[in-house]
Amino acid sequence: MTFFTADICDEHSEKTSVLGPGYQNYGGAEKCQGEVVTIKLDRNNSDLITLLRDEDGAGKVVVVDVDREYYAVVGENLMKFAHKNNYAGIVINGYVRDTFQIKDIPVALYALGTCSRKYIPVTSGERDISLTFGDIEVNSGDYLYADMDGVIVCPEKIV
Repeated sequence: MTFFTADICDEHSEKTSVLGPGYQNYGGAEKCQGEVVTIKLDRNNSDLITLLRDEDGAGKVVVVDVDREYYAVVGENLMKFAHKNNYAGIVINGYVRDTFQIKDIPVALYALGTCSRKYIPVTSGERDISLTFGDIEVNSGDYLYADMDGVIVCPEKIV
């Protein structure tokens, strides 16, 4: 991948939204790009498991909102599902775990930080809805670019 988010912002400032500060990459890929698939969760990740395990993710990035709840949403098993089904990356308005195990899985994983616990009771999520966090709005079908400088979202593929 030969894009840089800084260059995209410079060249297409009117089309880019930049995710607010605090998100770090915990995955094994240094950058990612792809069409956005949104999912809103209520702490439990069962709907995200189904998505990553059962659907082809070629050319896609999953954007997950859990309202910054302090529970891990993605760990080693979900990253393995994402890699197996060719997802380019995952961006979470929340937390991850198993960072030692996932650092070599070649999928980008942007999150606010780490948390050892996960939320056990099963709750339902919502797919393909508009999400607002980190000072931006993200919709399924948008296009996301992420690298070491940050995460940006555009209404269409630019690069």
